[in-house]
Amino acid sequence: MTVTLRRPSRDLLAAEHAAAEFMTALGIDVTAEGMADTPARMARAYAEMLTPPEFTPTTFDNDHGYDELVLARSIPIRSVCEHHLLPFVGVAHVGYLPGHRILGLSKLARVVEHFAHGPQVQERLTRQVADWLDQQLRPRGVGVVIEAEHLCMSLRGVRAVGARTVTSTLLGALRVDPGSRAEFLAMAKGH
Repeated sequence: MTVTLRRPSRDLLAAEHAAAEFMTALGIDVTAEGMADTPARMARAYAEMLTPPEFTPTTFDNDHGYDELVLARSIPIRSVCEHHLLPFVGVAHVGYLPGHRILGLSKLARVVEHFAHGPQVQERLTRQVADWLDQQLRPRGVGVVIEAEHLCMSLRGVRAVGARTVTSTLLGALRVDPGSRAEFLAMAKGH
């Protein structure tokens, strides 16, 4: 079974003009030496951070009846907080207890990458990854834990440099079965 996750459309020229206006409104001289190309670079940088790459995740029959936990740990995430449009970075630990379908291991990272692009909040990102895996694979359980540092918290406001936010979504057996839950959380922590 395949489902293609698509990219939204974008207008880089309009974004460049808007970036120049934004910078000018903040008192930045975009005609100064070294600044002339900044609005274009800013537009390209945000387009890259906010636009998920297309990919087609393919699932496979679980021909061998594998029924133990599948876990990808420390998947890097880079996203942008929807409240301040500042980055947050960290890692995701994603696992599932297979049912009749399995997913290529690299696709776990691709699913995280897809949902991390675009204005996001960590809680929703965690849930989106878990829900997508649950819907596509119909596994016996899904677990997602995300740990991230939010630059909106460390560069401004409270300036809590190094503070990490941890969110989790557990579905199916990983939520209701204490043994499965404990195994997932221990493996996600690296124990």
